[in-house]
Amino acid sequence: MDFSLSAIEKKKRDPVPFMGIILWYNNIMSKTPRVDVEGYYYHVFNRANAKVQIFYNSKDYQAFESILEEAHEKFNINLFSYCIMPNHWHLILSINKDGDLQKYMKWITGVHTARWHAAKNVVGQGHLYQGRYKSFICQDDFHLPTLIRYVERNPKKAGLVKKAEDWQWGSLWRRTHGTCEQKKILSDWPMTKPNNYLAWVNQSSPNEEGFIDVSASKGSPYGDFDWKNETIKRFKLESTVRARGRPKK
Repeated sequence: MDFSLSAIEKKKRDPVPFMGIILWYNNIMSKTPRVDVEGYYYHVFNRANAKVQIFYNSKDYQAFESILEEAHEKFNINLFSYCIMPNHWHLILSINKDGDLQKYMKWITGVHTARWHAAKNVVGQGHLYQGRYKSFICQDDFHLPTLIRYVERNPKKAGLVKKAEDWQWGSLWRRTHGTCEQKKILSDWPMTKPNNYLAWVNQSSPNEEGFIDVSASKGSPYGDFDWKNETIKRFKLESTVRARGRPKK
Protein backbone atom coordinates (compact mmCIF):
# COMPACT_ATOMS: atom_id res chain seq x y z
CA MET A 1 0.00 0.00 0.00
CA ASP A 2 1.16 3.55 -0.72
CA PHE A 3 2.06 5.25 2.57
CA SER A 4 3.44 8.44 1.08
CA LEU A 5 2.29 11.71 2.60
CA SER A 6 0.29 12.58 -0.50
CA ALA A 7 -1.51 9.23 -0.46
CA ILE A 8 -2.39 9.53 3.21
CA GLU A 9 -3.60 13.11 2.79
CA LYS A 10 -5.89 11.89 0.01
CA LYS A 11 -7.13 9.12 2.30
CA LYS A 12 -7.95 11.68 4.96
CA ARG A 13 -9.94 13.80 2.54
CA ASP A 14 -12.05 10.87 1.46
CA PRO A 15 -15.25 10.21 3.40
CA VAL A 16 -14.75 7.57 6.08
CA PRO A 17 -17.27 4.72 5.67
CA PHE A 18 -19.55 4.26 8.62
CA MET A 19 -18.65 0.58 8.99
CA GLY A 20 -14.97 1.39 8.67
CA ILE A 21 -14.86 3.29 11.94
CA ILE A 22 -14.47 1.16 15.03
CA LEU A 23 -15.01 3.15 18.20
CA TRP A 24 -15.13 1.52 21.53
CA TYR A 25 -14.52 2.53 25.17
CA ASN A 26 -11.61 2.13 27.55
CA ASN A 27 -14.17 1.57 30.28
CA ILE A 28 -17.73 2.52 31.08
CA MET A 29 -16.82 5.42 33.34
CA SER A 30 -14.33 7.31 31.16
CA LYS A 31 -16.09 6.61 27.85
CA THR A 32 -12.93 7.46 25.88
CA PRO A 33 -13.48 6.33 22.28
CA ARG A 34 -10.85 4.51 20.28
CA VAL A 35 -10.22 4.74 16.55
CA ASP A 36 -9.19 1.73 14.47
CA VAL A 37 -9.04 3.05 10.90
CA GLU A 38 -6.62 2.51 8.05
CA GLY A 39 -4.49 5.46 6.89
CA TYR A 40 -3.61 6.95 10.28
CA TYR A 41 -0.65 6.72 12.62
CA TYR A 42 -1.14 5.51 16.18
CA HIS A 43 0.81 5.78 19.40
CA VAL A 44 -0.16 2.69 21.40
CA PHE A 45 1.01 1.93 24.93
CA ASN A 46 0.22 -0.01 28.06
CA ARG A 47 1.46 -0.15 31.64
CA ALA A 48 1.78 -2.92 34.16
CA ASN A 49 -0.92 -3.25 36.78
CA ALA A 50 -0.21 -0.77 39.63
CA LYS A 51 2.80 0.36 37.53
CA VAL A 52 4.94 -2.42 38.99
CA GLN A 53 8.02 -3.64 37.15
CA ILE A 54 7.41 -6.55 34.77
CA PHE A 55 10.64 -6.49 32.72
CA TYR A 56 13.52 -7.42 35.02
CA ASN A 57 16.24 -8.84 32.82
CA SER A 58 17.26 -9.44 29.21
CA LYS A 59 15.17 -12.60 29.08
CA ASP A 60 12.01 -10.63 29.90
CA TYR A 61 12.74 -7.96 27.28
CA GLN A 62 13.70 -10.53 24.65
CA ALA A 63 10.46 -12.42 25.28
CA PHE A 64 8.41 -9.32 24.43
CA GLU A 65 10.53 -8.56 21.38
CA SER A 66 9.97 -12.14 20.22
CA ILE A 67 6.24 -11.51 20.44
CA LEU A 68 6.64 -8.38 18.29
CA GLU A 69 8.55 -10.47 15.75
CA GLU A 70 5.82 -13.13 15.72
CA ALA A 71 3.18 -10.42 15.35
CA HIS A 72 5.08 -9.04 12.36
CA GLU A 73 4.61 -12.37 10.59
CA LYS A 74 1.02 -12.80 11.73
CA PHE A 75 -0.45 -9.33 11.06
CA ASN A 76 -0.20 -6.80 8.25
CA ILE A 77 0.94 -3.95 10.50
CA ASN A 78 3.55 -1.23 9.89
CA LEU A 79 5.67 -0.79 13.03
CA PHE A 80 7.74 2.41 12.89
CA SER A 81 9.00 2.61 16.45
CA TYR A 82 8.83 0.83 19.79
CA CYS A 83 10.38 1.03 23.23
CA ILE A 84 10.12 -1.41 26.13
CA MET A 85 10.55 0.12 29.57
CA PRO A 86 10.70 -1.67 32.95
CA ASN A 87 6.95 -1.30 33.59
CA HIS A 88 5.44 -0.28 30.24
CA TRP A 89 5.96 -0.15 26.50
CA HIS A 90 5.25 2.11 23.51
CA LEU A 91 4.49 1.30 19.87
CA ILE A 92 4.05 3.66 16.93
CA LEU A 93 2.35 1.99 13.99
CA SER A 94 -0.18 2.13 11.20
CA ILE A 95 -2.66 -0.47 10.00
CA ASN A 96 -3.60 -1.56 6.48
CA LYS A 97 -7.16 -2.59 7.20
CA ASP A 98 -9.86 -1.09 9.40
CA GLY A 99 -10.16 -3.00 12.67
CA ASP A 100 -6.67 -4.53 12.62
CA LEU A 101 -5.31 -2.44 15.49
CA GLN A 102 -7.64 -4.05 18.00
CA LYS A 103 -6.82 -7.56 16.73
CA TYR A 104 -3.07 -6.87 16.78
CA MET A 105 -3.06 -5.43 20.29
CA LYS A 106 -5.36 -8.10 21.70
CA TRP A 107 -3.01 -10.79 20.42
CA ILE A 108 0.16 -9.10 21.70
CA THR A 109 -1.13 -8.36 25.20
CA GLY A 110 -2.88 -11.72 25.49
CA VAL A 111 0.16 -13.75 24.43
CA HIS A 112 2.54 -11.67 26.56
CA THR A 113 0.34 -12.01 29.64
CA ALA A 114 0.06 -15.79 29.26
CA ARG A 115 3.78 -16.29 28.65
CA TRP A 116 4.83 -13.91 31.44
CA HIS A 117 2.64 -15.71 33.99
CA ALA A 118 3.95 -19.08 32.85
CA ALA A 119 7.60 -17.95 33.00
CA LYS A 120 7.15 -16.51 36.50
CA ASN A 121 5.08 -19.47 37.73
CA VAL A 122 2.25 -17.16 38.77
CA VAL A 123 -0.54 -18.41 36.50
CA GLY A 124 -3.94 -17.26 37.80
CA GLN A 125 -2.49 -14.71 40.22
CA GLY A 126 -3.93 -11.47 38.89
CA HIS A 127 -3.78 -9.09 35.95
CA LEU A 128 -0.48 -8.19 34.31
CA TYR A 129 -1.66 -4.90 32.78
CA GLN A 130 -3.68 -1.99 34.15
CA GLY A 131 -6.30 -2.67 31.52
CA ARG A 132 -6.71 -2.55 27.76
CA TYR A 133 -4.14 -0.62 25.79
CA LYS A 134 -4.38 3.15 25.29
CA SER A 135 -3.82 4.93 22.01
CA PHE A 136 -4.09 8.22 20.14
CA ILE A 137 -3.76 9.34 16.52
CA CYS A 138 -0.78 11.38 15.30
CA GLN A 139 -0.67 13.77 12.35
CA ASP A 140 1.61 12.65 9.52
CA ASP A 141 3.72 15.79 9.20
CA PHE A 142 6.62 16.74 11.50
CA HIS A 143 4.50 15.57 14.45
CA LEU A 144 5.19 11.93 13.57
CA PRO A 145 9.02 12.06 13.81
CA THR A 146 8.59 14.18 16.95
CA LEU A 147 6.42 11.45 18.44
CA ILE A 148 8.93 8.75 17.41
CA ARG A 149 11.64 10.81 19.06
CA TYR A 150 9.53 11.03 22.23
CA VAL A 151 9.19 7.23 22.37
CA GLU A 152 12.82 6.46 21.55
CA ARG A 153 14.10 9.09 23.99
CA ASN A 154 12.14 7.53 26.87
CA PRO A 155 15.05 5.51 28.37
CA LYS A 156 17.35 8.54 28.42
CA LYS A 157 14.65 10.72 29.97
CA ALA A 158 14.14 8.07 32.66
CA GLY A 159 17.88 8.01 33.40
CA LEU A 160 18.36 4.40 32.28
CA VAL A 161 21.10 5.26 29.76
CA LYS A 162 23.32 8.23 28.93
CA LYS A 163 22.41 8.10 25.23
CA ALA A 164 19.05 7.01 23.89
CA GLU A 165 20.61 4.72 21.29
CA ASP A 166 22.31 2.71 24.06
CA TRP A 167 18.98 1.30 25.32
CA GLN A 168 18.88 -2.13 23.76
CA TRP A 169 15.15 -2.78 24.04
CA GLY A 170 13.75 -0.48 21.40
CA SER A 171 13.65 0.47 17.74
CA LEU A 172 16.43 3.07 17.98
CA TRP A 173 18.97 0.45 19.09
CA ARG A 174 17.61 -2.03 16.55
CA ARG A 175 17.95 0.49 13.68
CA THR A 176 21.39 1.66 14.85
CA HIS A 177 23.04 -1.59 16.00
CA GLY A 178 20.73 -4.43 14.95
CA THR A 179 21.24 -7.06 12.29
CA CYS A 180 19.34 -7.09 9.00
CA GLU A 181 17.13 -9.82 10.45
CA GLN A 182 16.35 -7.73 13.54
CA LYS A 183 15.45 -4.71 11.42
CA LYS A 184 12.83 -6.63 9.44
CA ILE A 185 10.02 -5.82 11.89
CA LEU A 186 10.55 -2.07 11.40
CA SER A 187 8.86 -0.25 8.53
CA ASP A 188 10.43 2.68 6.71
CA TRP A 189 9.26 6.08 7.86
CA PRO A 190 6.78 7.79 5.51
CA MET A 191 9.04 10.86 5.49
CA THR A 192 12.77 11.44 5.43
CA LYS A 193 14.43 10.95 8.79
CA PRO A 194 16.36 14.04 10.00
CA ASN A 195 20.08 13.82 9.23
CA ASN A 196 20.90 14.76 12.80
CA TYR A 197 18.38 12.40 14.34
CA LEU A 198 20.68 10.83 16.95
CA ALA A 199 21.69 14.26 18.24
CA TRP A 200 18.07 15.43 18.14
CA VAL A 201 16.67 12.41 19.97
CA ASN A 202 19.09 13.03 22.85
CA GLN A 203 17.98 16.63 23.33
CA SER A 204 15.19 17.65 25.68
CA SER A 205 12.07 19.34 24.31
CA PRO A 206 9.79 20.00 27.32
CA ASN A 207 7.10 21.92 25.40
CA GLU A 208 6.57 19.25 22.74
CA GLU A 209 6.80 16.45 25.28
CA GLY A 210 4.13 18.22 27.29
CA PHE A 211 1.72 18.19 24.34
CA ILE A 212 2.37 14.48 23.79
CA ASP A 213 1.83 13.77 27.49
CA VAL A 214 -1.60 15.40 27.25
CA SER A 215 -2.55 13.25 24.24
CA ALA A 216 -1.34 10.13 26.06
CA SER A 217 -3.32 11.02 29.17
CA LYS A 218 -6.58 11.87 27.41
CA GLY A 219 -6.38 9.92 24.15
CA SER A 220 -6.68 13.15 22.15
CA PRO A 221 -5.14 13.45 18.65
CA TYR A 222 -1.61 14.87 18.45
CA GLY A 223 -1.12 17.43 15.70
CA ASP A 224 -1.64 21.05 14.74
CA PHE A 225 -4.77 22.96 15.79
CA ASP A 226 -6.81 22.63 12.58
CA TRP A 227 -5.97 18.96 11.97
CA LYS A 228 -6.70 18.09 15.59
CA ASN A 229 -10.12 19.77 15.49
CA GLU A 230 -11.00 18.09 12.19
CA THR A 231 -9.97 14.68 13.53
CA ILE A 232 -11.90 15.17 16.76
CA LYS A 233 -15.06 15.95 14.80
CA ARG A 234 -14.58 13.11 12.32
CA PHE A 235 -14.22 10.44 14.98
CA LYS A 236 -16.38 12.04 17.68
CA LEU A 237 -13.47 12.46 20.09
CA GLU A 238 -14.84 15.51 21.89
CA SER A 239 -14.59 13.73 25.23
CA THR A 240 -10.79 13.61 24.87
CA VAL A 241 -10.45 17.40 25.08
CA ARG A 242 -13.04 18.17 27.74
CA ALA A 243 -11.91 19.10 31.21
CA ARG A 244 -12.33 16.29 33.67
CA GLY A 245 -14.84 16.44 36.47
CA ARG A 246 -18.32 17.89 36.68
CA PRO A 247 -18.98 21.14 34.81
CA LYS A 248 -19.20 24.24 36.97
CA LYS A 249 -22.70 25.56 37.65
